[in-house]
Amino acid sequence: MFKTILVPTDGSTLAEEAIHAAVEFAKESDGYVVGLSVAEPYPFSPLSESAMTEECVHYEDEMLARARQNVQKVADAAKAMKVPCETVVEQSFSPYEMIIDTARNMSCDVIFMASHGRKGLSELLLGSETQKVLAHSTIPVLVIRQNM
Repeated sequence: MFKTILVPTDGSTLAEEAIHAAVEFAKESDGYVVGLSVAEPYPFSPLSESAMTEECVHYEDEMLARARQNVQKVADAAKAMKVPCETVVEQSFSPYEMIIDTARNMSCDVIFMASHGRKGLSELLLGSETQKVLAHSTIPVLVIRQNM
């Protein structure tokens, strides 16, 4: 049985559905939820030494603040259902790798995640983080998809 459930979130509506599914599953199985949000660092050019500007710091602070808001939704949902929960905020250019690393580091049994986030057309062309997690994860991944 799955006891430790990782639920990565980007704050999208579909990710919220994955949060609720994970918390409900944890409640039914006397499990534990780990909420994760990955903030992307500032995409600076390595050609410029002055890339670490005030704009960069502001951007990264804003991304980390959003990530904290995202995992707070996990914590709130878990608290409402009286499910044990821990939250993690990380920073990475490769969210899928951070998801897999967090699942391994937190000894998760399963990953509940949305089928897609809010990246738009470019994400369709490059492949979603969910697809990358599915391709590289050694633990089960339950994908929550939008009802059409």
